[in-house]
Amino acid sequence: MPRSKRARVVHESKTVKKDHKEQTRRLYANIRECVEEYDRLFVFSVDNMRNTYLKDVRAEFGDSRLFFGKTKVMAVALGTAPENEAADNLHKLCSYLTGAVGLLFTSRPAESVIQYFENFRPSDFARAGTVATRSFTLPNGLVTARGGEIPADQDEPVSHTIEPALRKLGIPTRLVKGKVMLELTEGQEGYPICREGETLDSRQTTILKMFGITSSEFKVDLKAMWTRETGEIKILEESGMETDA
Repeated sequence: MPRSKRARVVHESKTVKKDHKEQTRRLYANIRECVEEYDRLFVFSVDNMRNTYLKDVRAEFGDSRLFFGKTKVMAVALGTAPENEAADNLHKLCSYLTGAVGLLFTSRPAESVIQYFENFRPSDFARAGTVATRSFTLPNGLVTARGGEIPADQDEPVSHTIEPALRKLGIPTRLVKGKVMLELTEGQEGYPICREGETLDSRQTTILKMFGITSSEFKVDLKAMWTRETGEIKILEESGMETDA
């Protein structure tokens, strides 16, 4: 029996397919325009990428242009060789366009840009696969909201409602008169969650977040700078000191 036309579902909303060729063309054109408009160009890399903090950087540099797109397209836009580069010596920056990198076009003084990124190091919760920057151990006894990170008289006990979640994560807790207690074998002073230098898994990062432990740092490292007036390339060390390329 043929299906009734009345049973058909008609979707009124339509999804417009992204035109990747148009996006590539626009990125190329915008970078070429910025080469002529701004005094200098920085190539930067991002450690522990967070869109929230990258938005903060964009807001701070509202008078500048920041690109965080496909590295191959950015390289082609700058120029991969002297014969096709957008301006003198820009092809020398292509070797830095690998990994999580972006371009910052600005007319601000170089010193102020370098100083800003040296000071912009917000802390955040670690993700699975990152390396622990510190050790964290839950002390024996009453489990508090910060897990012993602050004095007990300044902290408060965790809610009894999260005790099942703690046990599910492998932490030996139990309820005693409505209080969440960590009970370990004799001789143990605490329950280690992570140690500095080890690679964190999803279980560890979940526990760290539950206790408000931020062990990851969003960091933007400036790798190189190009100056339009002279065409000079500077390699920027992590300390902010500049050396000739």
